[in-house]
Amino acid sequence: QYMLDHSLREPQILQELREETGKLLEADWQTSPEQTQLITLIAQISGAVRVLEIGTFTGYTTLWMALSLPEGGHIVTIEPSEQFAGIARSFWEKAGVTDRIDLRLSNGVEGLKRLLEESRQGTFDLAYIDADKPNYPAYYEDCHSLVRVGGLILIDNVFRYGRVVEAPDRKRSTRIMRELNRHIYEDDRVQISMVPIGDGLTIARKIK
Repeated sequence: QYMLDHSLREPQILQELREETGKLLEADWQTSPEQTQLITLIAQISGAVRVLEIGTFTGYTTLWMALSLPEGGHIVTIEPSEQFAGIARSFWEKAGVTDRIDLRLSNGVEGLKRLLEESRQGTFDLAYIDADKPNYPAYYEDCHSLVRVGGLILIDNVFRYGRVVEAPDRKRSTRIMRELNRHIYEDDRVQISMVPIGDGLTIARKIK
């Protein structure tokens, strides 16, 4: 709470969207405001102009980044649910940033496949992964292809609420996250830092 009281600068429209999302049964899917603020700051520090997001949900992180992008900045965001996308669109329109956002109604696997078919390899400055956990390994590899050298891949939920360190937890999503965390740790194509914020955020910088 101290951290929130002394660091969170959440724009009013984002607070409204977070409160609206809080009414949903899936409210805990939303990236926390302090983590979203960090992601946005990382995007600004890195000079990101072209952003890719897998897992729009109600568009909270998308909106914060869109509000912070430089002139000419653009986000491609992938979301399979029309219901959640509808909430996102209404707030993007209210904020006046719809021209910066390319929403693709699709599951993550198909959405990334289309981007690769469009020859978008190496064209994104930053990718943020926050979607269905079983497909995280595929998302990570596709994002590595789509992000330029020097670009960033941010992976959410790498702690799985602490389950990754609980030996008895053999759920598929937990096992996959453990394996992905190990894979990224051993991946010499990236520089990494795992940050203990929210449910855990890994920052990977593509170096080859």
